[in-house]
Amino acid sequence: MSIALAERGSAVPQAPSPVSRGGRGRRSRLVPQWFLLPALVFYSVVVLYPSLAGGWYAFTDWTGGSGANWIGLDNFRELLGDRAAVASLRNTLLIAVTLTVVQSGLGLLLALALNSAIRGRNLLRTLFFAPMMMPPVIVGLLWQYIYTPNGPLDTALSALGAGGLIQSWLGNSQLALWSIIASVIWHHVGMSMVIFLAGLQGIPEELYESAALDGAGALRRFWSVTRPLLGQATTIATALTMTSSLKLFDQVFVMTGGGPGVSTQTLSLIMYREAFVYGEYGYGSAIALVLTMIVAFIVFLQMSITQRGETEA
Repeated sequence: MSIALAERGSAVPQAPSPVSRGGRGRRSRLVPQWFLLPALVFYSVVVLYPSLAGGWYAFTDWTGGSGANWIGLDNFRELLGDRAAVASLRNTLLIAVTLTVVQSGLGLLLALALNSAIRGRNLLRTLFFAPMMMPPVIVGLLWQYIYTPNGPLDTALSALGAGGLIQSWLGNSQLALWSIIASVIWHHVGMSMVIFLAGLQGIPEELYESAALDGAGALRRFWSVTRPLLGQATTIATALTMTSSLKLFDQVFVMTGGGPGVSTQTLSLIMYREAFVYGEYGYGSAIALVLTMIVAFIVFLQMSITQRGETEA
């Protein structure tokens, strides 16, 4: 009997030692990190290293060859004295402010209209968002054709009896930049609309019903209910619009090439020309570094202001 009990006792499973359990736990925690390694290597090679190298080349006179001499802040001094670069900075800021205000405003209006129970709203949402699927270069070519003399826009104005409004849309230095801005708004307003639509659909309907019972009209409901609860959507929409507009390149390059003169030239375009056309890679890197700092500062400032307003609301 004692032998049987001993045999039964020997069959009782032994608890794993803390050492082996801890080793397996550490290995299981490390497995997901190994899956991240290829992406981290790719990101480091394609994004991180070129960015750091570009920051260093901004302080050199590198022209694309093997030699790059350190020249300190000379590229930035040249940039401050470059009238074309100063005009490009002015154009870039004008584009960014205009697109952020107008595109976000139109996107909000479209979202409010298409969030209501109107007939065919799903089709209209698709139509307004469809231009976002087009590459920027194709959009630039399309609108360049629309703006051509005696093109679709001029023909439409003449048919409506407004032939006196016909202009040289891309050849007039006073109108060319605004013509480009109009094409960018048409291209990207769908993105702002979708972001605001997502925010509107997250607002409980009960809040509107309570406000209506309190006697609030449509404008009052928008100001007291919709506006505060769209704070996060507004932050996202304006930040994305500001970032993309500060880096605008494709439409400008395709539609006007920066002309007439420097009236539509942007920092992205002048950076491209200095680096890849004239071979001044050090100077082009300095422009890219300045543009990066401007984008980071403006987006940080804009998001801080928007989030402060959201918190106060």
